[in-house]
Amino acid sequence: MSVAVKSTSQGGFGPLKQKLFAVLWGATIIGNTGSFIRDVASSWLMTDLSTSPTAVAMVQAAATLPVFLLAIPAGVLSDILDRRKFLIAIQVLLACVSISLMLLTAWGLQTIGSLVALTFLGGIGAALMGPTWQAIVPELVDKKDIKNGVALNSLGINIARAIGPALGGLILASLGGAVTYGVDVISYAFVIAALLWWRRPPTPRDELSEQFPGAFRAGLRYARASRELHVVLVRAFCFFALASSVWALLPLVARGLLGGGAGFYGILLGAVGMGAIGGAVAMPKLRDKLDADGLLLTAALVTAAVMAGLSFAPPQWLAVVGLLVLGAAWITALTTLNGTAQAILPNWVRGRSLAVYLTVFNGAMTAGSLAWGAVAEWVGVPAALLAGAAGLVIVGVVSHVLKLPKGEADLVPSNHWPEPLTAAPVENDRGPVLILVEYRIDPADRVAFLRVLERLSAERRRDGAYAWGVTEDAAEPGLMLEWFQVESWAEHLRQHKRVSKADADIQAEVLHFHRGPERPAVRHLLAVHSRTAI
Repeated sequence: MSVAVKSTSQGGFGPLKQKLFAVLWGATIIGNTGSFIRDVASSWLMTDLSTSPTAVAMVQAAATLPVFLLAIPAGVLSDILDRRKFLIAIQVLLACVSISLMLLTAWGLQTIGSLVALTFLGGIGAALMGPTWQAIVPELVDKKDIKNGVALNSLGINIARAIGPALGGLILASLGGAVTYGVDVISYAFVIAALLWWRRPPTPRDELSEQFPGAFRAGLRYARASRELHVVLVRAFCFFALASSVWALLPLVARGLLGGGAGFYGILLGAVGMGAIGGAVAMPKLRDKLDADGLLLTAALVTAAVMAGLSFAPPQWLAVVGLLVLGAAWITALTTLNGTAQAILPNWVRGRSLAVYLTVFNGAMTAGSLAWGAVAEWVGVPAALLAGAAGLVIVGVVSHVLKLPKGEADLVPSNHWPEPLTAAPVENDRGPVLILVEYRIDPADRVAFLRVLERLSAERRRDGAYAWGVTEDAAEPGLMLEWFQVESWAEHLRQHKRVSKADADIQAEVLHFHRGPERPAVRHLLAVHSRTAI
């Protein structure tokens, strides 16, 4: 059995024709529906416990702060552990959180502190789960369907967003908070059953398999060296930090500005989900007319318009229409950024890099929620929404000049590097290792050579080098020595396996300048410690 069930179908819904993807997709809809039911109950119960905007915003912050703090370690775990077993353990944790919320509410013991604390624990589960759910998409669909798979994942979340809040508000209004949390507990049983059904082949382990500390450092090195990822992160932060105001303040908008109850709050969130479903269905046609940058700018302008409209306390029916539009804009931004991030990442570091993306996303949502709650305390909810809308328009237009990457590079490992020659076997943990590559070029090509070599340096750093440089022989112009360092011999051997076909093309460009009769000489120098020398 292969590692993944591949999709060969065409169209935005093609991945659903694959049974494995469809089953897991359906399970996530049920699980996310339960989560939205729980979130509605928690947000509304907080308004019963306190009318302070800061206290209400704390629920949103408690849900997203753990993702900001733990997403990167979670991404490391998703890359080095069995993802299926890891997801099952997380579902059990989340079920325990909802059971605790159910019992405290049923016994009348719920407090602001317990509600925020358990929401924080639920956020820990979400932090651990997020990178892993996203990282399994390439295991279930072919590369050409990754963006469709990502879009369907977002669609599934928003189907749950359409059903969950409305259902949660209905259950909360008619049966109370304890039953509402109990429904969420039941949803986890479906997710666990689907994960137990998935017979994922075990991840092979060998002497080069990464351990947590090294994998953590490798993930951070990749994120630090990837300019394409930097662009996605900046654009994501700019959008979500400002758009978070509508999510942080929506319970107060529903109750204070619009005069609604728990049921109406659920309807508003359900409208967001319904709008997101419509936006996801329309995404293929939208992509035909607008590129990723155009989609993101449009989403920012539409989101800002809805936020501004809500600040004027419109009639309830008009607010519902506005939230439908907001949902379409939100899914457009989320899918565009998430799909771009997926497309630019190689499989070996996918979980860790997606975790960096989620860290920025949730950091923006957390900081934004707290900040907009404080702003609303100072100037009021309507003024805070108007300020967020104005900021989103300005930042959306300004950041539009920072173009998103296309994500069209071939990131499949090239395996074209020959194994390094050694006089005797080298211990995997020995290091650091200094690699020297000697090029002989025509002095007239010096500027062009260094320009291409600079692009190669980014690849060296992404794949494992923590230092890189180039020197020139003072006595022999044109004799150039590229050097880079990795932390251990094992990490250098992993580096050999990480070089993608796109990176191999850059290396071929560098070799085009080499004028020697043979290929560039490569040396591997191992650090000699004092005890070894003696």
